Amino acid sequence: MTTREIPTRQRILDAALDLFGTRGVDSVSLDEIAREVGVRKQTVLYWFASKDELVDAVLETVAAELVVVIDAAVRSASDDPLERIDAVVRAVFRPAVRRPAMLGLMREMNRLPEAQADRLRHHVRPLVDRCIEYFSLEMDKGRLRRADPGLVAALAYATVTGIATEPEALRSVGWQPSAVGLRHLREELRGFLRAALTP
Repeated sequence: MTTREIPTRQRILDAALDLFGTRGVDSVSLDEIAREVGVRKQTVLYWFASKDELVDAVLETVAAELVVVIDAAVRSASDDPLERIDAVVRAVFRPAVRRPAMLGLMREMNRLPEAQADRLRHHVRPLVDRCIEYFSLEMDKGRLRRADPGLVAALAYATVTGIATEPEALRSVGWQPSAVGLRHLREELRGFLRAALTP
């Protein structure tokens, strides 16, 4: 599919994700997004009435993609809970390895005004609730080590978001923000979760 065959709204969302994730939401104007897409600013405003609306749409798109990726990982994994968790970790990292700007976008999520942060939480909350419920059920069955399911989910989330929000701290221990570095970090997280949750 050529650039012209991709719908304009999607091209705007893709460009906004890359620019917001690379330079930060506050540093990017609608004019720059329009130039990147090859349209006029009025075209961007036709699809998104304001920059805030565009930011919301980008975040909603990323959250929806995450839900699809996680659902597919769970469906394709075996019934073993450790294998399912492993599959989800691999799946969550895959988009970030392919498109590093997504990590920068995660950093921007932590800087959102409260109203936008609430809207993002609304999109992500069902996924978090499912994760906590799954951990709890598997712990009750004795298939995962007993722990606080909410805290386990929060620790996994904090590890992933920490990649984006604390790159200097990670560099201080030798981590590099590259595809190879992301894969290494993914493997460490997989090992950590498996060790923490093996009954």
